[in-house]
Amino acid sequence: MSAASPKKTSRTEAVDHAKLGTAPNKTGTAGKRDRAREGREELMQRVSQFVMKHDVALTGSNLATIVAGLSGSDAGLARIFATREISRESISQSWLDEVGKMRSREDERADALEGLLDKVESSLSKFTETTQNAQSETSEHRGAIDAQISELAESAAAVGPGTGIDRLVDLSRVMLERIVQVEEAMKKSQAETAELKENLAEARAQADVDHLTRLPNRRAFERQLELAAKRAEENGDRLSLGFCDVDHFKSINDTHGHDAGDRVLVAIANTLKKHAGKHLFAARHGGEEFVVLFPGLNAQDASDRLDEIRIDLSSRQMVNRDNGKSFGRITFSAGVSAVQNPDDTRGALTRADAALYEAKESGRDRVHIG
Repeated sequence: MSAASPKKTSRTEAVDHAKLGTAPNKTGTAGKRDRAREGREELMQRVSQFVMKHDVALTGSNLATIVAGLSGSDAGLARIFATREISRESISQSWLDEVGKMRSREDERADALEGLLDKVESSLSKFTETTQNAQSETSEHRGAIDAQISELAESAAAVGPGTGIDRLVDLSRVMLERIVQVEEAMKKSQAETAELKENLAEARAQADVDHLTRLPNRRAFERQLELAAKRAEENGDRLSLGFCDVDHFKSINDTHGHDAGDRVLVAIANTLKKHAGKHLFAARHGGEEFVVLFPGLNAQDASDRLDEIRIDLSSRQMVNRDNGKSFGRITFSAGVSAVQNPDDTRGALTRADAALYEAKESGRDRVHIG
């Protein structure tokens, strides 16, 4: 099915909030200030409506969670809010507390790991600098002592034994041997430090990879999105992104088991990798959700590309290798939006998320533009 811009409605508060930041384009610094002010005013209104509607406490932790969910600054949290609203499940203070704790734990774990890697990298850099300086000084001292030993040996030979110079020569040679041993130890230490740095770089890279699908994870995607948005503005290029969600994934897990469900996610990831290139950067956002970045493409062209991937995936016949039963057609629904500028990354994610829900409600297995 070809992508088409969906007609916007106001079905639910959860979908409406995704339109934040879609005011008519304005140019110049004044226009940006006006858009930012309008966005803040609308967000404040939505937060107020949310608090009153669900009768939750007006606390700092509540506000942080609500703002992150309603503004789209945390796309995963926005998805949780939207799902709750669309399913018409109640939002209580206890539920909000649990969501806030879950979000805080995830951020704390990621921040702790990143902080630890930073400390290790800093320590290794200081150690490398220290050993290099020490090795340089040791090498200079060794050369000087070696020259002095030669002079002493000549003097000892000239005056003959019994003067104590020969004893001094022996001690100097022992010292020189120890200096050589220290140099060798420092060389070995430098090699080990270089290996540790390589392992550290690999650990950083692994921290950005989803271990099931081997695609970049959410944090890696968000960093890539920020960089791509800045680059697009500097070069005057277009930039679009898409949210994909596997259709009926729960039924796959329920029918075939979670191991089989994982293999389906890997198959989808491999399909995205096959289509990846200059105009596509894909990542796993979490669960059965994937995000795709389209540098250089407008929303319509990005939608067309994503539709090609959707058709490619749905045309495949996948079988559960454990029991030989077919999974049926594996499809996904997707929403696409254009990133207007570096300040619009969260808004673009939220618009794409809303378009994804419209695709789901329109029958699934399709791509909508938001």
